[in-house]
Amino acid sequence: MNEQMRSLDKIFRENGYITDKPTLIALKLVQALKKPLLLEGPAGVGKTEIAKVLAKSLDTKLIRLQCYEGLDVHSALYEWNYAKQMLHIRLTENTELTVDERESTIYGKDFLLSRPLLQAFTESEAAPVLLIDEIDRADEAFEAFLLEALAEFQITIPEIGTIKAKQQPYIILTSNRTRELSDALRRRCLYQWVPFPDYKKEVSILQTRIPELNQNLTEQIAKFMESIRQIPLQKVPGVAESLDWARALIELHQSELNQDTVRETLGCFLKNHDDWDKIEKELNQGTLLHSNG
Repeated sequence: MNEQMRSLDKIFRENGYITDKPTLIALKLVQALKKPLLLEGPAGVGKTEIAKVLAKSLDTKLIRLQCYEGLDVHSALYEWNYAKQMLHIRLTENTELTVDERESTIYGKDFLLSRPLLQAFTESEAAPVLLIDEIDRADEAFEAFLLEALAEFQITIPEIGTIKAKQQPYIILTSNRTRELSDALRRRCLYQWVPFPDYKKEVSILQTRIPELNQNLTEQIAKFMESIRQIPLQKVPGVAESLDWARALIELHQSELNQDTVRETLGCFLKNHDDWDKIEKELNQGTLLHSNG
């Protein structure tokens, strides 16, 4: 690991994020090659946090576009300031301009309301980190719209033309794999898979994020999570749920796991009724805490 990656790793650790060498290499290449990075993996493993800490490490702004079903260009890129446009039309009613001329003047940059993508591409001070979060929640049409931005670092507004990025943003996309992304989008990105942490890494995460957690309980939580992730669940708990559970156990003054404690706090890491029933059956059979040892 070279000095630049050691420095990046240190910053991540200082911000409570335990990462690995492949992810550090991917982040270094984002900066060196100025290519977008697609982070794909289960929900709750810390993909969004990677972009946040990257922005801190670069001492730059984080601009986040949260994707959702039905997201369109206007919500992501720009909207027209209709109130300002109407006011301008009224103020120019008694001028010598024709109606067409008056209307043509209201489609300029002064009348734009910038949304996350436009904000990222017009940032002039320093290249921001643009987080396009949960791209798999948006539809294929929006994905196709993004291709120009990802490949050329430019966006097109029909009434104005093409706008090239003043400072090429560091683009991070995340996906929970709720649907398959297009080959066209994947080709334009570097790629990094972010899995659930193994036992050793989860212990490190818990120790870093919640230093007041005692060593025995830290190891028990990490082992328990490793065990239940082997069970086919509807919503497999991620690191976020491990941290929530650990904090809850501290609040409840619990120093170790037992059947009653786990059963009473299932809602901290299981968010689906079928999963709840499945884990309760495992607890009744004694297999989980036995393997948790």
